[in-house]
Amino acid sequence: MSMSEETKGNTKEIYLAGGCFWGTEKYLSLVKGIVNTEVGYANGTTADPTYEDVCHKGSGHAETVRVRYNPNEISLEFILRLFYDIIDPLAINRQGNDCGPQYRTGIYYADEQDGEIIASSIKELQKEYDRPVMVEVMPLQNYYAAEKYHQKYLDKNPHGYCHIVNSKKQNMRKTII
Repeated sequence: MSMSEETKGNTKEIYLAGGCFWGTEKYLSLVKGIVNTEVGYANGTTADPTYEDVCHKGSGHAETVRVRYNPNEISLEFILRLFYDIIDPLAINRQGNDCGPQYRTGIYYADEQDGEIIASSIKELQKEYDRPVMVEVMPLQNYYAAEKYHQKYLDKNPHGYCHIVNSKKQNMRKTII
């Protein structure tokens, strides 16, 4: 298992599942204060899953982005607001055209103190909707880095599929970078 430490030096980590991990990773990688992003598979029932295992063999993992950030430059609350802006928090096991439990939305934390921040954030998000928010929130149970070809996929394939609406990506570029 390649679960990372809660903090490394002056950074913290949060794990965000927001549908296909390519777009979520690219979007978050552009944000000042986010030090590193990596795509992988989280909170499943099998060790060292492959993409095939996650998509077709019921491993229970969610496509997830490990986000390492500097808390002196960006808050977890702000990262979560950015995350909510690119997902449909009411959807169950789907984002955009992607369907299946591996595309569920989730926030997985390695630092117990983050649980309170996340719960408060979800409570605020719920005020915006009249239906229940379906974002899974739980401690990180496991995380495995995805295959090399998935890492920084949209940097290597700029016209690759992304479920995030272009207007949201453009708005983010204007306000965050």
